[in-house]
Formats: sequence, structure tokens, C-alpha cells
Amino acid sequence: MTGSGNETSAHAAENGRITFMWCAFEGPPRILRLYGEGEVVLPDTERWNELKNHFAGVLPGTRQIVVNHVKRVQTSCGYAVPYFDYKEDRNTLQKWSKVKKEDGLREYRREKNQHSIDGLKTHIASHFAAMSEEQSTTPQG
Repeated sequence: MTGSGNETSAHAAENGRITFMWCAFEGPPRILRLYGEGEVVLPDTERWNELKNHFAGVLPGTRQIVVNHVKRVQTSCGYAVPYFDYKEDRNTLQKWSKVKKEDGLREYRREKNQHSIDGLKTHIASHFAAMSEEQSTTPQG
């Protein structure tokens, strides 16, 4: 989903490392971590078309798919993880994305998602750079 940051993409681009973590908030305590190499896949690519079919549906505002090529799996006790009760999903971001529409989302990503909070370039930055280069080399008629 499009949001105000893009840290995962930036750090995957920087060193390739990515970790997914799940915590048990009910039942027996447990933490599961999947360590691997991150692959960020942007829309309008062959890889995107291959992967998007693994999801029930692409949500409004989806800007990328992050794949973890898992190299290591680790569990830990989770004894300090608190209990939480799930109430429901929030749909605020989906509503916001529908109002923005695709052109508005593209402009928002151009403004907010090209760099991490510590200044690292994201995959989206490369995408916009390539788009700009294509536009500057296209003859105007």
C-alpha cells in the first residue's frame, strides 16, 4: 500500500537483507522470524504480473510487492509479547487511495516514497528516474 514512507524498499536496495517477523498475541507465546534477501517488485513489470495472481486481489494504492527469499528461519519464546485482541482491519488507507486515484498516487509516491527517512534511494526512485529519462528522449511531435 502507498504510505508516507518506503523503508523496506530502501533497505532492501541498500544491502538486500530483509526480515519478516510474526508475534503470537494470543495462545502460546512465540515469535517467528524469516531472514532472507529482499526483492522489491514494482507494477507494470513481468515479475509483477507473475506475482500478483498469488493474492486474492490487489488493493487500491498497492505500490510494490516485497518478496523474501528466505535463507534462515528462527523462532524464539515470545514471553514478553503482550496479549492483544484483534478487533478489525482499518480501511482508511484504501479509502484514501481510491480518492487519490492512480495519477494522485503516482504523484504522492514521487514526492514521498523515493527516499527512506535516512536518505537511501528506493526502488521507486529508480522507476521514476527511468520514466523521466524515457520522457526526455521521446520526440515531441
